[in-house]
This record gives sequence, C-alpha cells and structure tokens, in this order.
Amino acid sequence: MTPSLLPRLWYLQGVATGISIATGYGIGCLAAWLVRKCGVSPRYSERTKRIGRWTLLGFTVVLVPTFAILGAVSQQVVRDLVGVEEEHEANYLLVLVISLGIAALLLWIARASRSATNRMAAFGRRYVPAPVARIASLVVVIAVGLMIVNGVVYQGLIGLANRSAAAADHSTADNVVRPEMPERSGSPASAEPWESLGREGRTFVAGGPSAEQITAATGRPALTPIRVYVGRESAESISDAADLVVAELVRTGAFDRAVLAVATGTGRGWVNASVAGALEYTADGDSAIASMQYSFLPSALSFIADRESPKEAGRALFEAVYAEWESRPAESRPKLLAFGESLGSFGGQSAFAGAQDMQARTDGALWVGTPNFSPQWSGITEGRDPGSPERLPVIDGGANVRFASAAQDLELDSPWGMPRIVYWQHASDPITWWSFDLLLNRPDWLREPLGPDVNPDMRWIPFVTFWQVTMDMVFSADVPDGHGHTFQADAVNIWADILAPDGWTAADTEKVRAAMAE
Repeated sequence: MTPSLLPRLWYLQGVATGISIATGYGIGCLAAWLVRKCGVSPRYSERTKRIGRWTLLGFTVVLVPTFAILGAVSQQVVRDLVGVEEEHEANYLLVLVISLGIAALLLWIARASRSATNRMAAFGRRYVPAPVARIASLVVVIAVGLMIVNGVVYQGLIGLANRSAAAADHSTADNVVRPEMPERSGSPASAEPWESLGREGRTFVAGGPSAEQITAATGRPALTPIRVYVGRESAESISDAADLVVAELVRTGAFDRAVLAVATGTGRGWVNASVAGALEYTADGDSAIASMQYSFLPSALSFIADRESPKEAGRALFEAVYAEWESRPAESRPKLLAFGESLGSFGGQSAFAGAQDMQARTDGALWVGTPNFSPQWSGITEGRDPGSPERLPVIDGGANVRFASAAQDLELDSPWGMPRIVYWQHASDPITWWSFDLLLNRPDWLREPLGPDVNPDMRWIPFVTFWQVTMDMVFSADVPDGHGHTFQADAVNIWADILAPDGWTAADTEKVRAAMAE
C-alpha cells in the first residue's frame, strides 16, 4: 500500500497488493521449508497454536485497515504532486477484495503446479530413482507452464491484439483531413496514398503548424513545414519502407531545407505532436520531418511483445536518410536531427553506438521518455559524472549531452557545445525507471534524493516496488504535462536550446508556447 511514482487507481492497487500478498506468502513458505530442511521442526501445543492464531487475527484487524487508510492518504499526496483530481478514499475498501482474489488465484496456480509435480514424481518413482523422478517432473511442469503461458495465452492474445490493431489502423481520427499541400505525404502530389499511411500517419501529416501560424507566433517569414511518412502497408519490409521515406524526402525537396529531422515513432507510428510542432516553429518552418510506421501494435503491447521492430526501424530509417544526406554537397546539407519518444526513443537510439556516434552523425537529438532497457541511455547514465543523480545525470560537465526533467535543467554553469543531445525525462515516469532489477535491487534513483513530483515517502521494498512501478506504467501518460510519461510544453524551450537559432529570444519561446497552447 506504500506510494510509488504515480497515483494508482484502486483496482490497479488491488492487483499490485494481491501479487505482493502471494509473493510474501511464497517467501514465507520457502523460509519455513528451509528451516525444516535444517532439522528445526518445532511442535506447538494446541493452546499455543490457538493463542498464535488469535494474536495474528488481532494484528490483522488492526494493521490491514490502518495501512489501507495510510495507503489512501499517500495516494492523495501523489495526486497533489502531479496535479491529478482526488479519488474517493472509500474506493480503497475494494482493494482488499481484489487483492485477496488475485492472491488466491496465484496461490491456487502454485498449489496446482505443486500437486501436478508430486503426482508425476510419484508415478516416475516406479521406473527411476526418486531424485531423478522429482527433477524430471519439475522440469516437465515448468515446460508445460511456459508453453501454456507463451504459446496459448501470450501468443494468442498478441495475435488477437495485432489483428484488432490492424483493423483499427484503417480508421481516421476525428477532424483529421487529407492535406492538399505537396509538402505532405498522402497529398495529391505524394506517391504515398492517404489510405496507406495508417491512423497515426494520417494524423501526423495532417497536423502541425502552417507557415502563417508560425509567422503569427514568431513575427518572422516562414515556410510550410515538410512532413513525410510511410505506412506499414506500403512496403513488404522495414528497409523498403525506409527507402520510400527517402523518396518522399527527395520529392518534397526536404534536403534543401535548413533542418531535416528523423523521427522514430512508437508502436503504431505515433509521433508526439508537441515535439514535432515545436521543432517546426523553432526552425521557422524551414524544416522536414521524416517518419514511418513499423507495427500495428499499440506502444504498450510493443513494449512487452516486440522490441526488435523499433530497433530495426530506427536503424533502417536513419541509415537510409543519412546515406542520402551524406551524398549531398557538405555546404548545402540541412542540419540533421534525430528524435523519438518512448519506444521511438529506444528505436531511434539504436541507429547509434552511443553519445559520441550521435555527435559525429547528427547536428542534435532529442530523446524523450526513454525506456530503462535502452542500452545507449543506460550506458550514458552509468557513465555520469560523480555526484550527479541518476534521475538527472551530468555527462562530461554538460559539454554536449544534457538531461532535463524541465527546461531549466538544461542550464548548467559549463559551456554547451555543438551538437547538442538532450534526454528529456521525468522523475515520476515509470517508463524510464521500470526494470526487472527492481525485484531485488534498490536503484540509485531511490537511494538519492527523490524528484520534486515523487512522494517523499516512497521506499524500495524487494518485489513490492517492482509490481507497484509496473502498475504505474498502465496510465503513465494520463497525467498532466510535466509528470509521468506526458511531454508537451517544454519541447519549445528544448528545441530552441538544441538548435540555438540566430536571434531567438526567450520572448520568442513564450510566444510559441502560447501559440501551441491555443
């Protein structure tokens, strides 16, 4: 019931608590088994047992309601920190019901597995020595369990989700209209049909500011931003899709713009509209953004089921664009940028060996809400300057790579050279901090002072914290901007810092922020 990174809905709290109950019970059973194996097997009288049970019941009657109330109170503190509407505390009475149901189900599965193992071992002892029968039965039960979970449940659910997502991909979001300007994929001038772009692709190419909107906000002449996109259905392979993106870039004259950005999307090809739009405002529309779809699965399912496609797509797209960009005369090339959010950040970074490679082959990059399993992010974070926290590392004094939770975090005392690489992440974002290491190891970000939007009462507890942060991920994007996995307004400030446009002022940043907020 202790707090973690984000507010948990009562039913998610029930799931986390139920898993923790089953885990605690399992650890207790394991400890008792080890004690018995060591030859310690106390025999208590019926009177002692009765006293013990009544004592346990007394503790339960007092402690369970107490911690249910404390848990509800701590959740209100987390809600206040991230600006989420308060939830009625009475809902937490239902947590006990759900948690006991989850724990009972897990306990039944464990006992059914143990019973199957014992029966198979008893049968096997007729033909082989008892230790061999025991080990063999255990291996068989585990193998069958994995086959059921992976082959029937996991693959079946993922297959169903993929088919449903593919069907939904043919729909178009409300108020999204096919663009007429030739600078957009899916337009009448484009080689990519509007229908082939997918739901997120259509939203992407139809969105963004116009040249008139950019001029109204900045007071400077602007061009119509270029946005090119290729849908999953347009090519048989990811590499073929990347080649089609380059063809669209050539068609639109993207390599003649001042800025060219390679954006790796999330599972279904979503590109953060705030990050893309902020770049276009900051570049006065003299920009081109290239992206493509590599999956039908929503980001949450891709996070679990498919981590190869984002990497393949990130590498293929950047390498294809980079090859064409490098073939142009050096004096006429646009600034080459890279960005991505969540799985897009993970996939986009896969095109690079590390920070030095990013600096060598780009003119700047913005990685948003990077998942913990991203090797480039992990390597850079682990190599941070001594004394800098894990949630906001300082890398080589901030020479080229900087981390930020808010725009002001980019302001360090040391000079910031070019190119500039920014990792934008929130202290309360479970996508960035979730890791299997949480099961048994306390991470540095929980050893160090916590972030300003994290409940100061959050503590690491073996097993428990892992499941709490896992539940936090479910609605990590359903919190206000600046918290969790929601990244919007500060994109303007960050792009302005990365690009450092001539004559750009803090007043320009505020004007653009106001324009994008309308």
